[in-house]
Formats: sequence, C-alpha cells, structure tokens
Amino acid sequence: MEFTCPYCQNSQILQGNQLHNGFIKIYVDKNIEGDIGFLLKSVTCANPACAKTVISGKLTQAVLIKGNWRPANAIESWALRPQGSARPLPGFIPQAIAEDYTEACRIRDLSPKASATLIRRCLQGMIRDFCGIAKPTLDKEIKTLRQMVDDGSAPKGVSDESVDAIDQIRAIGNIGAHMEKDIDLIIPVEADEAQLLIELTEMLFDEWYIAREKREARLAALRVVADNKRELRVAKLPAPDEG
Repeated sequence: MEFTCPYCQNSQILQGNQLHNGFIKIYVDKNIEGDIGFLLKSVTCANPACAKTVISGKLTQAVLIKGNWRPANAIESWALRPQGSARPLPGFIPQAIAEDYTEACRIRDLSPKASATLIRRCLQGMIRDFCGIAKPTLDKEIKTLRQMVDDGSAPKGVSDESVDAIDQIRAIGNIGAHMEKDIDLIIPVEADEAQLLIELTEMLFDEWYIAREKREARLAALRVVADNKRELRVAKLPAPDEG
C-alpha cells in the first residue's frame, strides 16, 4: 500500500508494523442507523526524521461475521490527525498566508464556503506580497496583475494561466465573502470544489515562491563557484615584476 505522509510529504510503501486498525461496536438501542461501530485507522511515517502518526476515524455500519462485529458501509469520516490536508510550507512563505491556507484545509469539509473564502484571502495576500500589488479590491488587483503579464513586467512565474486561476478562485471565494442581494438565495460550495481551490493555491506556491527560492539558490551557488574560480586564477597568476 502506497502512502504519502501529510507531515513530511515522504512517499513510501507501508509495512505491517506501520499500520493499525481497530473496530469498536457501538451498543445503543433504537438508533436510526441500526448496528453501528467506530473504525480507527492509524499509520506511522517510516521517515525517521518525521515518524509522526496519522489517525483517521469512521462511523460505519456494523455486520456480524462468524461471531465478530466487522465494519461495513461508512456513514461519516473524520481526519483526526492531522486535521486537514495542508502541506507543510517552507518558512519563506509569509506566515499570514500560510495560516490562511492551513485553516482553509482544516475546515474544508466542515465549511467549504468558509474554506473558499479563506483561500480567496490567501490569494490576495500572495498578490500583494509576491507581486507588490495593493488595490482597494481583489478584482482591481487581478486586473493590474493581468496588465503586468501582458506588458511583460510581472514577476517570474506569473503567467496568464495563473492569473486566470486566481480570477476563478476570486469568483468562487466571493460567495462566502459577500452576501447576495437576495439574502434568501444560498449558493453552496461543495467540499470537492473547495479542495480544487486549495490545489490551485498549492500550484501557485510551487510556481511563485518555491520556484523563486530555487532560482535564487541556484544563482547563489553559481556565484560561489565563479568567485572560487576567480580567486584560484588570481592565486596562480605570476607575481608582477618588481624590477
């Protein structure tokens, strides 16, 4: 069984000693769900530098098989540890942006509309921090960013496709950020739609912040090599003739 640790992002093939499943029959009478139980699943990361345990739970139907109660159809599921599917973010991503992203992941299933709203705010923070654009509204900031892409003045990594993605996230996030004129009109945001917005944000983390950090690290390494070669060349030059 393949497993990617949500804490360290290390991919691995699970071994038996990393897994534990336990099922408890819930003995209650006259409940509408019938025979039910709780299934607890835990996985420990094999990466020695991490070694954290991921725990999830499910309320399921319970069936009696050869004298033992076993889990059947799932009724409801919970991610107990970690709460949500947020990726660990490097320290060079601003803390406020990282916090909005992490919270959006944590409440995705509980309140998809609130999750979409937080992702919208997260993206506005990214535009202001990474692109240096601050306008009265996110819509105006996106239009300014699109103009920068068109005239070639946008930061590296910002493309037409990424601006389109941001505009789409803004439109969905607006559902939670602004009340409709007709307060009886409710526009739902589903958990899978909120997850799509989260994944688009993660794509921008990769294409903007992480790609910029990698470029700067490579350029810094090249400068070190060039400086070392220059010093070596100077050291090997013959001393000037003092006569």
